[in-house]
Amino acid sequence: MDDIYANVECGKPGQSRPSPSQTVPRSSERRFHGAVVLSLSLLSLLLLAGLIGLSVHHYNSVQLSAAEANLTERFQASDDKLFSLTEERDLLVANLTEMTKELNRLQKTFCPAGWRRFSHACYFLSCNTGSWEKGREDCRAKEADLVIIDSLEEQTFLSKLIKEETLAWIGLTDKASEGTWIWIDGTPLSLQYWRETQPDNGGGHQSLGEEDCGQIILGTNDLTNWNDLPCKNDVKWICEINDYIRKCPIPTNHG
Repeated sequence: MDDIYANVECGKPGQSRPSPSQTVPRSSERRFHGAVVLSLSLLSLLLLAGLIGLSVHHYNSVQLSAAEANLTERFQASDDKLFSLTEERDLLVANLTEMTKELNRLQKTFCPAGWRRFSHACYFLSCNTGSWEKGREDCRAKEADLVIIDSLEEQTFLSKLIKEETLAWIGLTDKASEGTWIWIDGTPLSLQYWRETQPDNGGGHQSLGEEDCGQIILGTNDLTNWNDLPCKNDVKWICEINDYIRKCPIPTNHG
């Protein structure tokens, strides 16, 4: 009996020994749980970084698309403006061409003041007299030259240019070679309207000197009215502007 009570007294009421299943988790389990938490955290960070990268890429793509659209629109506007300028340039060129044609047409119709028109040329009879060279210098100052007569119609017109009989230099000379008459543009003489016995180079009269320049007698009904005279003689002269070109200014001095 004593032994029974002794055993009862050895243990305290309400107390029992802990079982092995109720002990604190082992250290390996704690490490496993930490690794899982860390992996989940890293995965969350990777997902977050991926989302951020996608957002940035999407934003950049949107910005790039907008920039491309803007550039395309600007290029198209530049092309449209260039096309418009090209059309405007072509229109201006066409207008200039038409104005040039009209100017040429008017130039064919009118001569400078003090000049007379016939066919395709304008003519000017000087008021003063002088040598053949002086007459040519005056014509050149007017951007013209001494007249070249190359048709019967022109010869007839000039012969009747004025009513009074008047001598006038024409652009004909044989200075280079006696007896070989050429026009001032180098054209050999073909049509010719010399007076009878002319040209005679002074007819052998030494006092007259060399007669190397041609002149016309205006105001006569006779179309054979050319004569050769010494180039130093003082007579009038006839200037001509040919080929419908009015390059010379309106003369203020008819001498």
